[in-house]
Amino acid sequence: MTTKQAAAYLGVAIPTMRSWRHRRRGPKSFRMEGHVVYRRAALDAFLDACEAADSRSNPELDPLNQARQAIAGAVR
Repeated sequence: MTTKQAAAYLGVAIPTMRSWRHRRRGPKSFRMEGHVVYRRAALDAFLDACEAADSRSNPELDPLNQARQAIAGAVR
């Protein structure tokens, strides 16, 4: 995918994709014949990593869940 297509796929602005690439923070990309391209699998892996790092979708990272566990541990 091109940068424009990848940005649309992820729902972010093209400058965001460029910034991520410059800072080496976003999905993996590479140059092919002078053009920056992204594999769909790399975009999906990036989305998976973002989801795993979000406390709303990962109960282990939920601070409210951790507080409940700490209280339960203290009561025992």
